[in-house]
Amino acid sequence: MQLIACPWCGPREETEFSYGGQAHVPYPEHPASLTDEQWAHFVFFRANPKGPFAERWVHSSGCRRWFTAVRDTRTHRFLEEVPR
Repeated sequence: MQLIACPWCGPREETEFSYGGQAHVPYPEHPASLTDEQWAHFVFFRANPKGPFAERWVHSSGCRRWFTAVRDTRTHRFLEEVPR
């Protein structure tokens, strides 16, 4: 079992958390003008790098607060958890 350090509650088991996707994805500036294909790209296409990657997580079975975490996608180790 992997421990994830909630910025507010401290280290907890990974089963208490839910993944929220890639962090820092800007919302479209003019959403009404996007085509269906552009919306699909915004909703479904995300980066998938090897190495450190910023992600959104929520402590769903605890304080229910969201935070940004940097996780190494090669090892699944969390490198940094930041309230946000």
